[in-house]
Amino acid sequence: MDLMRSGPMALAEQRLHWLDGRQRLLAANIANADTPGYRARDAVPFAEILNRRVARPAMAATDARHLLPAGGANRGLVAAVSERTPNGNAVSIDEQAIRIAENDQSHAMTMGLHRKYLALFRTALGRP
Repeated sequence: MDLMRSGPMALAEQRLHWLDGRQRLLAANIANADTPGYRARDAVPFAEILNRRVARPAMAATDARHLLPAGGANRGLVAAVSERTPNGNAVSIDEQAIRIAENDQSHAMTMGLHRKYLALFRTALGRP
């Protein structure tokens, strides 16, 4: 069993991979700030992705009036809500800058946790 690929290390690596993908989406939003009809996109929150991986019983519609959860089409991406300009563009540079700053802070925190866990692991092995 590879201890480096389980628990907190695997979670930190998944989070970093998610943050990388989100950064690409946010950069694409800014790059298309003047593209007519472009809608800003953002990643599905990381917590929601983790919740999807937890095994849960499937919801069943036992009555014709029951609503089933929407699925599939936007797995991974969510349209960011913002006002549209006359040309149909819905990118706010200010909103995107705030999201990029949040992403940067999350990246720094995740890297810090990753480093701390590695240091703890090295200490447990008796290495400096």
